[in-house]
Amino acid sequence: MSDSIKKWHEMQEEKALRIKDAVVTIDTPKYIYESPDGEIVTRRPFNGDIEDREVISDPKKSDRYVQQIKEKFEQRSQTGINKYNTTLERDDLSIVDWLNHAQEEAMDLALYLEVLKDKLK
Repeated sequence: MSDSIKKWHEMQEEKALRIKDAVVTIDTPKYIYESPDGEIVTRRPFNGDIEDREVISDPKKSDRYVQQIKEKFEQRSQTGINKYNTTLERDDLSIVDWLNHAQEEAMDLALYLEVLKDKLK
């Protein structure tokens, strides 16, 4: 084992490294991301075995419509973050608040569908 790999393993065990009188904490990553064939992307727990790998992205098995919707979700997320300065991971709303938001969105959808039906007549 090379000296640098050995040192890295020691750092993982210690979780800290002293550099010129400063202590630097090393966070252990949760996952290792790999691309065994250069196309498919997998991840596995940091201390897991190869058998623990799960496929994250397989371009050979993608549906362009799903990819388009995923991109729209990402764009909508960024719009919401910029507009409201928060994400859906917020904890300031109760379950009833979330249900009310969902109900309002569903009512908007029903209105949009009614307009489109009328335009098709």
